[in-house]
Amino acid sequence: MTTLTPILTKFWDHPQSWTLDTYEDNEGYQALDRALSLDPAELVQMAKDSGLRGRGGAGFPTGMKWGFLPPPDGGPRYLVVNADESEPGTCKDTPLMMAAPHILIEGIAITSYAIGCNHAFIYIRGEIVHVYRRLLRAVEEAYAAGHLGKDIHGSGFDLDVTVHAGAGAYICGEETALLDSLEGRRGQPRSKPPFPAVAGLYARPTVVNNVESIASIPPIVLHGDEWFADMGTESSKGFGIFSLSGHVEKPGQYEAPLGITMRELLEMAGGMRGGKRIKFWTPGGSSTPLFTDEHLDIPLDFDAVAKAGSMLGTRALQVFDETVCVVRAVDRWTDFYKHESCGKCTPCREGTWWLKQILGRLEHGQGDEEDLEKLLDICDNILGRSFCALGDGATSPITSSIQYFRDEYLRHLELGHCPFDPTDATLFASSNGSSSRTPAQEGASL
Repeated sequence: MTTLTPILTKFWDHPQSWTLDTYEDNEGYQALDRALSLDPAELVQMAKDSGLRGRGGAGFPTGMKWGFLPPPDGGPRYLVVNADESEPGTCKDTPLMMAAPHILIEGIAITSYAIGCNHAFIYIRGEIVHVYRRLLRAVEEAYAAGHLGKDIHGSGFDLDVTVHAGAGAYICGEETALLDSLEGRRGQPRSKPPFPAVAGLYARPTVVNNVESIASIPPIVLHGDEWFADMGTESSKGFGIFSLSGHVEKPGQYEAPLGITMRELLEMAGGMRGGKRIKFWTPGGSSTPLFTDEHLDIPLDFDAVAKAGSMLGTRALQVFDETVCVVRAVDRWTDFYKHESCGKCTPCREGTWWLKQILGRLEHGQGDEEDLEKLLDICDNILGRSFCALGDGATSPITSSIQYFRDEYLRHLELGHCPFDPTDATLFASSNGSSSRTPAQEGASL
């Protein structure tokens, strides 16, 4: 599994990859023509048969989610695209919308036709203004070319698309908080049931899908569900964008079949920066349990990663070398989750605050070994007890870092400060066991 599959990223390096002309030169909107000639039920079945699983992190079968919508009752139903990509390290949807916005728009048109939707929404992260503007321009181009609007391609199907910029809250990546925000309310998770498929946007049946999930629909329609299912693994079909960042020679987006290993991706990325050893990495972003060099050969698909104790998530592969203090990295992630908690439920609101206080002390060498047990106890009281997955995600790097790097936490307590202090080469050498140079000299980034 050493071959990349440039499908969504096929023409990203074109000088004007984002334009309608470039997209149409690369089979653009041909899938929409084919979709409009089929019965909507055939498209839903095609999505099911392809084995496409949600690319937003949860990995729920996309076609099955479409099939959950109740029978038409004469009222409106909606498609909402979740483009609120805000988790540390996750960076696949933003470059996709920047480089090839029309593949998302075509996917929206096909999906809307399949589920009987006449008004779709793209909820985009408000901070990425340049991407927001590019997406608005692409929607304008699609309207002008007849790919959106009234009587699309002479089929009698009508579709309007609204691009909505959020106000900068990470919690709005959770689908029901996103819906509340889209309706003009404060972004906080809703109680479920009812689920969005039954009562979503404006209390109407709604499908909420990730950007990459929807962008994967045109290639499936154009080339067939069997073509898509031939890639990937038995339980995780198709291709995906793997985002490598951190201490690698060539960070970036690598589109490959699901099931590729981290070792293979590292080889494609030119190996570790400066020839250093990998210390830890995230298989699916900062909200997933950490992996170490022991996990480099695990197939990166939903089930294999879960079996190994983590989650594939958004395939945000953040790579950290031996110069990085794992306690400091986890402390910074926890600071983010504490700040972004919406405050609706007590476990997350109070728990993330206490996790930050304790981790901050430990990172500076204060406290005692009992604080590690206290951290695990707080995590246990958050996991599965918070209103949404934000609380669960906040616990993942903490519990996994204690599992794999407990000695490093204890080293902080033994020394009374961080053993990776860049001002003390001796301490760094004794804690690292391999170098007498300081982290600053070694090119540490944290």
